[in-house]
Amino acid sequence: MENGLNKDELKKFLDEKYQEYNNINFIEDDPIQIPHLFTNEKDIEIAGFLTSIISWGNRKSIINSGKKMMNLMDYSPYDFIINSNDSEIKKLNFIHRTFNSTDLQFFIMSLKNIYIKYGNLEDLFLEDKSNFMFHGITKFREIFFSTDHEKRSQKHISNPLKNSCCKRINMFLRWMVRDDKNVDFGIWKKIKKSKLSCPLDVHSGRVARKLGLIKRKQNDLKSLIELDQNLRLFDNEDPVKYDFSLFGLGMYEGF
Repeated sequence: MENGLNKDELKKFLDEKYQEYNNINFIEDDPIQIPHLFTNEKDIEIAGFLTSIISWGNRKSIINSGKKMMNLMDYSPYDFIINSNDSEIKKLNFIHRTFNSTDLQFFIMSLKNIYIKYGNLEDLFLEDKSNFMFHGITKFREIFFSTDHEKRSQKHISNPLKNSCCKRINMFLRWMVRDDKNVDFGIWKKIKKSKLSCPLDVHSGRVARKLGLIKRKQNDLKSLIELDQNLRLFDNEDPVKYDFSLFGLGMYEGF
């Protein structure tokens, strides 16, 4: 390994960091605290999805905006989405960076269409074409944007077909699928956690490069595949658990 550690040493190091950061204290400063406000599974997945979509920038700002979205839906997101009419949805006023009222209104209407037609979000990600979630994300994205919308809203769900590493959707999938009982929810049972990818961002990308897990400079899909393949060497059943290691090293230790 370029970092001076052999494979076994690096695995031991990353496993230790996973144990250090994968605990309930992680929730206090992380956007995942928003879906943790709920116990109903549909409330959890809606709160998790909408919060993940706005998860870029300062974490405190993300959390505040996440709470504002939940407040707009009376802290009953599933009930609001199912029972609100078009007029009520059109009154929603919200902005977080480039995600604005127009975007939120469409996202709510698209979610309503999906729940009425499919009953849940998980089934929209199901596919059997690969050992990764790229095809599943593409399928979900196509269905999500299948109703009338302004083109500007499409940028808020990244497209793997355009070489995006899809950080926010991969983070959402980690939240829903991993069943670690500490931070992630594990309420989706049809998707194997072995197919999940690390939410690649500035922090995790920087650390991954220092550890020799990525050689490419861009945080794109090709880099994510490289990272995925290396993390699967350490834990093929649960490779995305190392997101805690990489993020923790970058955010808290300035690695």
